[in-house]
Amino acid sequence: MQDTELLREGFNLMLLGMGFVFVFLTLLVIATTLMSLIIQRFFKPAETAATNLPGKSGSAATADGQQANIVAAITAAIQQHRKRR
Repeated sequence: MQDTELLREGFNLMLLGMGFVFVFLTLLVIATTLMSLIIQRFFKPAETAATNLPGKSGSAATADGQQANIVAAITAAIQQHRKRR
């Protein structure tokens, strides 16, 4: 075998391999996109309670209540951690 012939076959093999990888990845992207569209169509995201409240005062009150719950949970966790030591 000549060096040029061997180089040409190596180049052909490289292009064939890269072509298969490119086609596979393209099909993978298309399949993932289709699955995402199907899931979004049949399973709509649930509405949160904050979006149903009228005006900004309702959502601000909800945020303050959630903030107080978070602070209470963090405080309880810190106290529990200190008791274990």
